[in-house]
Amino acid sequence: MYTFLLHAHSGLRYLILLAAVIVVTKSFIGWFKDTSYSKFDKIIALAYVGLMHLQLLLGFILYLISPFVTFNMSDKVSRYWSVEHILLMTLAVAATQAGRSLSKKSNDDQVKFRFQAIFFSISIILILVALATMPGRSII
Repeated sequence: MYTFLLHAHSGLRYLILLAAVIVVTKSFIGWFKDTSYSKFDKIIALAYVGLMHLQLLLGFILYLISPFVTFNMSDKVSRYWSVEHILLMTLAVAATQAGRSLSKKSNDDQVKFRFQAIFFSISIILILVALATMPGRSII
């Protein structure tokens, strides 16, 4: 079960990346080009938020059953998986949800795009920071 969940969690990141690129690009274009908020914009934003929530759920389950979560704070790898990774990824999901919630409440299309562009970009930055600080790996 651990292996299946780990592969699902790892594979889901590519769908999240695809959705993030599309929704952030569309949000910045909509914000600066003064376009209307379409049904596609709503769908891709919902897809991004939904995928992020699913990823968080899989991550929480893995957190509970993972052999790497040992709370040994003197070991960089254990500290990363026990504290840093889950904290940064939870903040990324919170930023994603905040962006969607704030954009949903607005009646102005440019405000919707602005909230999405800002908060979804913050979520991507948090994800990249979490990946860049992973011991033994580098995204650069």
